[in-house]
Parts: sequence; structure tokens; C-alpha cells
Amino acid sequence: MTSSLATRESALGSGINPFWAPLAMVLTQDLALRSYFRERLVLGEHNLPLEGPILLAPTHRARWDALMLPMAAGRRITGRDCRFMVTRTEMDGVQGWFLHRLGCFAVDQGRPSLTTLRFAIDLLAAGQQVVVFPEGRINRSDEPIRLQQGLARLALLARRQGVPVRVLPVGLAYSEARPRFCGRAAICFGEAMAVEGSGREAVRAFNADLALRMQSAEQAAREAVGRPLHSP
Repeated sequence: MTSSLATRESALGSGINPFWAPLAMVLTQDLALRSYFRERLVLGEHNLPLEGPILLAPTHRARWDALMLPMAAGRRITGRDCRFMVTRTEMDGVQGWFLHRLGCFAVDQGRPSLTTLRFAIDLLAAGQQVVVFPEGRINRSDEPIRLQQGLARLALLARRQGVPVRVLPVGLAYSEARPRFCGRAAICFGEAMAVEGSGREAVRAFNADLALRMQSAEQAAREAVGRPLHSP
């Protein structure tokens, strides 16, 4: 770990705890997911990079998403952890205490701090995978995906600083809009996207392409659980 990464990790109180992280893996992947869903499907595994800086850009359909991603892309699969960028409210209280120790870090969606952005770029420069939900919130509607600009700006900023980051569109789906006990869950990895350009037009163009690719990945996941996404 570089000194700048260690310094910012300490400042944010975010790091992979050697006790809590493995325990959380057992509790979430071996117990919670297996006991709640009768089937957990992973599609497009060949698109998941096993090395190099990667930004995972998943759709956000339920709180279960945060468990499905490490199951399909976490240390048991790729040898590295999912470092989630989450909202400040999610880092409050007891939940926040645990999330800090699982490597999550908070961002102010309205005014992200330089420390947070630099920390995310440091993680990417160290060859880790960072998870950002570009919709910014859980969305259970079948409306076309609308993305905030944070992930695209982070990706372009990282590229300008010489980090060869790729963005991976991810679709998550459940057999019911609100996941139920004994339901089915699926996650689909699309093809990694290169990051190019700069400025507002580049952000808009990148977001438009990313939204389409996330929608396509979610469609595949929805079809896998028997709840296809119908075009409006």
C-alpha cells in the first residue's frame, strides 16, 4: 500500500479489517444469501477483470446488491475486495462502524471532498476495484436508467492522473421487485468500457453509453430470474 493511500485510509477511518472482513464474508455469502435466495446466478463472469484498476458500475435495485457484488466479484473470485463508495447516511451508527471496517468509504453526493476523490483514485492506482452505484439510490421502477455524473467524473479524473481505469457495467435483478424469501437473484457483468475524453460533453457521452450497457446487463439478469425488462 502506498503512503498516500495509507494516510487517506487512516483519515477516512476506512480499511479492510483482518477479523471483521472474513467473518462478514461467511455471514453474508455463506449464510444470508444462501438461506434467503433459492438460487443466485452469475452471468458474464468472463467480463470481470481479475487485475488492474476497475470501477464497478452496478444498477441498484435492493440492499441485497451490496451482498451480491462481493459474492460475484469479491476476494473469493478475484482475490481482491469490493471497495464501496457509499452515501454519508449509510455510514452512520452501528452499520457505519461495520462498513468502515469492511473497507467502505463515504461521499457527499452534492459536494464530494477532495480527500474522498483522491482516496478513490489511490485505490484504483493500487489496482483495486471500487464500487459506485451511479444511479445514486435504490430504484425499483422500470423507467430508463438515469445516472448521476459522479462515477463518470471520477473515471475521467483518474484517467487524467495516469490511472488506466476501466468501467464495468453491472446489472442486478431479483425475481420480485422487492426481493422475497426463496426468490431468485442474478448479477450480470457487461463488457468493460474504456475511459476517454474530458469535460462536460465527455461526461454526458460516457454516461449515455454506460446507462445503455447497464440496462442491457440488467435485462440479461432479469431474464435469468424470469422477470424480463419490457421496453417502455
